[in-house]
Amino acid sequence: MLQDLLEGAGRSIVFGLVGIGLMAVGFVLIDLLTPGKLRNLIWVDRNPNAALLLAANQLGIAAIVFTAIFTSYDSFGQGLASTALFGLVGIVIMGLAFLVLDWMTPGKLGEVICTDDYHGGALVSAASHFGAALIVCACIA
Repeated sequence: MLQDLLEGAGRSIVFGLVGIGLMAVGFVLIDLLTPGKLRNLIWVDRNPNAALLLAANQLGIAAIVFTAIFTSYDSFGQGLASTALFGLVGIVIMGLAFLVLDWMTPGKLGEVICTDDYHGGALVSAASHFGAALIVCACIA
């Protein structure tokens, strides 16, 4: 029994690290899609638009990782590989959703996200990110 508990704890740590790594990649994606430094926009300038978009991105990635783990293969290696793969696919899909929304709307979406005052476009962009993540979750399940 102790062996099973330790093995489960070890797997949890590895899956957790993969999830955190994917969330870090998601952070980098949002940083690339928006002008300026995301960390400064959110933590120094307290920009609500950038914070909303990043929050939706992080929750979306977490949902993908959760779904991938929950429906994981019996083999630890296969489950870990599928979690990483689906996480990366989700990040790419969310990035594409941002670019498509940017193409469909007036102005540059990245600049809208960086405005100091709350902008409804940030909410739409956040919903697009999270919606894209849910689509990937459905494909996993």
